[in-house]
Amino acid sequence: MSATEHMGTLVKLTDTTLTVADPAADVRGRKVLDRHGEEIGEVDDLLLDEEKQNVRFLRLAAGGFLGIGEQHFLVPVDAVTKVDADHVHIDRERSRLRDVPTYNPDLVPDPVYYADVYGWWGYRPYWSPGYAYPPYPMYP
Repeated sequence: MSATEHMGTLVKLTDTTLTVADPAADVRGRKVLDRHGEEIGEVDDLLLDEEKQNVRFLRLAAGGFLGIGEQHFLVPVDAVTKVDADHVHIDRERSRLRDVPTYNPDLVPDPVYYADVYGWWGYRPYWSPGYAYPPYPMYP
């Protein structure tokens, strides 16, 4: 079985008719903060595995003004350390994100692209043997 077959197909949640079962768990629109509480950007979409219907990545919009010059990049759900009513916290420092692979919708079906994203973040890809989906880090 090839990596693509293991990986399945990822789709943006906004491109489907699916919804988040618990609206309070939908992180789209929340600000993303680094490990020191500095704002990085905002979650503007979720990429999910069509087969298992698990969210695999948060798509972040960062920089720009009124959407002009905005960059998008993916954060594996594994990097999320905390979620509260207004924010998503991740385990990186804002300054390190200069090198993060940018989101490229043309590479969506390419498992090498996603493996590179996981590699940059330091996590195993979800299609690798022994991968365990992280628990949802919602705190009151």
